[in-house]
Amino acid sequence: MSKQITFNVEVRERIGKGGAREARRNGMVPGVLYGGGDDPVAISLKKNEVIKAINTGQFLSSTAQLVHAGKKQLVIPQAIQLHPVTDQPEHVDLFRVKKDQIITVEVTVNFLNEEESPGIKKGAALNVVRHAVELNVRADSIPDSLDADLTGLDIGDNVKISNIKLPDGAEPTITDRDFTIASIVGRGIAADTEEDEGAPEAGEVEAINQSNDDAE
Repeated sequence: MSKQITFNVEVRERIGKGGAREARRNGMVPGVLYGGGDDPVAISLKKNEVIKAINTGQFLSSTAQLVHAGKKQLVIPQAIQLHPVTDQPEHVDLFRVKKDQIITVEVTVNFLNEEESPGIKKGAALNVVRHAVELNVRADSIPDSLDADLTGLDIGDNVKISNIKLPDGAEPTITDRDFTIASIVGRGIAADTEEDEGAPEAGEVEAINQSNDDAE
């Protein structure tokens, strides 16, 4: 896992749209802290910390440490609203979690060693079925990404979820089958198939010629 994200927050006394607008005027991002059996709390986050977290590319799939008045709380971001024009963060929802709590997150898949795939060396293409996999995993064990090794894969071979190493105790949310992550497919296979379907087979040609001869 990468270095954990930290949010230094303040509790907002004013709630609602008025409080949110005031937080934005002060260079903060308004948010709400939910979950954990406690009441929701209106908070303000430092805008630079939120932008830094967004730029990791893992904002909604990793935990963060929330710090207030010297106390720490493990959270996971649940949602973020961005300004429609500037893409600046407008609001954040955070959810309290415990480090040993099982949570559901989407984790990106990285495809490694394409140069070691015989199929790709022959000119085949990597057909990605899933760019991310949804996992049930401990809050303190969320991986930054999952690695799919393409070494040795030839045309027609697949990468299944069983081929990917998961963190201890983690499992995909889909458990009823060994689903495909990606496959190695030959370029132009679909086009060749369409051409073959449109052309008559040898037996059909012979039958047509025979019919023409009989007509004469």
